Amino acid sequence: MKKFINTAETMVAESLAGFVAAHEDIVVFDSDRKFVRRRDIKAGKVALVSGGGSGHEPLHVGFVGRGMLDAACQGHVFTSPTPDQIVRAIEATDTGAGCLLIVKNYDGDVMNFEMAAEMAADRHKIETVLIGDDVEAAGLPRSQGRRGVAGAVIVEKILGAAAERGAPLETLKALGDDLAPRIRTMGVALTGVTVPQTQRKTFALGPDEMEMGVGIHGEPGQTREPFRPADDILRHLCETIVADLPKDNRKNGLLLINGLGATPPAELYLAYNAARRIVETHGIAVRRSLVGTYVTSLDMSGLSVTLCLLSDDELSLWDAPVNTAALRWGE
Repeated sequence: MKKFINTAETMVAESLAGFVAAHEDIVVFDSDRKFVRRRDIKAGKVALVSGGGSGHEPLHVGFVGRGMLDAACQGHVFTSPTPDQIVRAIEATDTGAGCLLIVKNYDGDVMNFEMAAEMAADRHKIETVLIGDDVEAAGLPRSQGRRGVAGAVIVEKILGAAAERGAPLETLKALGDDLAPRIRTMGVALTGVTVPQTQRKTFALGPDEMEMGVGIHGEPGQTREPFRPADDILRHLCETIVADLPKDNRKNGLLLINGLGATPPAELYLAYNAARRIVETHGIAVRRSLVGTYVTSLDMSGLSVTLCLLSDDELSLWDAPVNTAALRWGE
């Protein structure tokens, strides 16, 4: 395995150090380097804290900054952050208005964020929004429900904008709980993931095979299928997603085409072109779009399609200014 690393054990720490140094105008480490936080904490605003295992960058550290997260806690590769990391982040960012935890639906993340909330509850007012947007995880044997995947970007952006405008904790909690069920994602992979610690791919595919419904931790998909032209692949992804979304209020669609780590922009834009065409034939008006690499699975060659149905107010929150390492627009 050839990778630009020194050792598997130091990869995460060295990568985070480089990230903070490269974006020192936006983010800083805490004193013990347990989490990355927004450089300028805004007093009186509800703090937004998220996190998860490393290997998904730019999620979540790339979304720390004005208009999104106040802090992100990173664990080791595909490993949840510890409760003490999360508690430290809460303590560093909550200026009195409370803290909202944004959590992807994976057992480790849910357990550790719950423990952190309990540990900090005597000193901080805390609420949690759970993200579970993955279509293919629903109903699988031993499934804990829908996994949280690329929909995290949408939740963090919209709730971050609302918090920046001064929304109280209870309003943010209600907004997140209402938004999350209107987001669906499905991914496809052409290769498995090379995990640095093992130096092996998480699954192997033949030259004419692909995995449909992959997760972001290198999990194989629900089905292994013959490789097909892009239009056919995108049709399956989009039609599965559309069938799983609410049937009403389809005037404000947000379409996200996300690279899983090793998919070039040309292929992502080709996928967007096909996906938009397919989605709109089902009566969903695509009003906003995002194409790029935002929620990765290390070096997986693949992509995911995310579709979200927004209200008019949520559309305005999506458009609100943001200044993070991975998303920047507005004043």
